[in-house]
Parts: sequence; structure tokens; C-alpha cells
Amino acid sequence: HVQLVESGGGSVQAGGSLRVSCVASEYTESINCMGWYRQAPGKEREGVAAIALGGGVPYYTDSVKGRFTIARDDGVNAIYLQMNSLKPEDTAMYYCAAGAGGDSSFNPLWYAYWGQGTQVTVS
Repeated sequence: HVQLVESGGGSVQAGGSLRVSCVASEYTESINCMGWYRQAPGKEREGVAAIALGGGVPYYTDSVKGRFTIARDDGVNAIYLQMNSLKPEDTAMYYCAAGAGGDSSFNPLWYAYWGQGTQVTVS
């Protein structure tokens, strides 16, 4: 069973930066894409960024383009989300996801595995 563990959340002032990380306990043939979702209180979970393992163009939701960068390190089964120029509306619980595929629609059905989340608060 694949486990995803996020880390790196925290509190920062508007305009600041944070990096969140996600490590997968293993890569299996069922994992070809990993990504980040977020959920703010009272709102639905939304896709933020995703990237295919082994190569491929990353996807970003429009609200974070130019500010967030997703990266992967296949050697340690990890992905990262570098978040710059943070805004209060970026405040949310950030979840790592892994699954068989993914595209710019950020359909959560692509992802079979989910982490517990890490809180990001921007004030």
C-alpha cells in the first residue's frame, strides 16, 4: 500500500514563500503522476499542480501560474511544490496525490493515493 507523507507547511506573511514536500513510500506501476491539491475551509478541494513521473509537462491551475513550481525527484520518490508570492487566498490544507495519470483537468479520480495534508496559512 502506497503511503504519501507531506511536510513543509506553515505560516507566512503575504508575499512570502514556502516549499511543501511529499514522499511516497514506494513507486508502483499504478503511479505515473503525482500532484498537489488544496482545500480551504468551506470550499471544495481543487487541483493546484501535477507532474508526470519520468518526464512530462507540469500542469498548474490558473491562480498559481507564475508563482508556484512543482518539481519531482524520482530517485527519492518525492515531489515538491515551491510557492512564491503567496497570497491570503492560498491559505488551505495542501494534499499530495499519486495515481495512474493526470491532466490539466485535475480530475481527482486519476489519483488513488492521498496524503494526510499539510497546512499552509498566509496572512
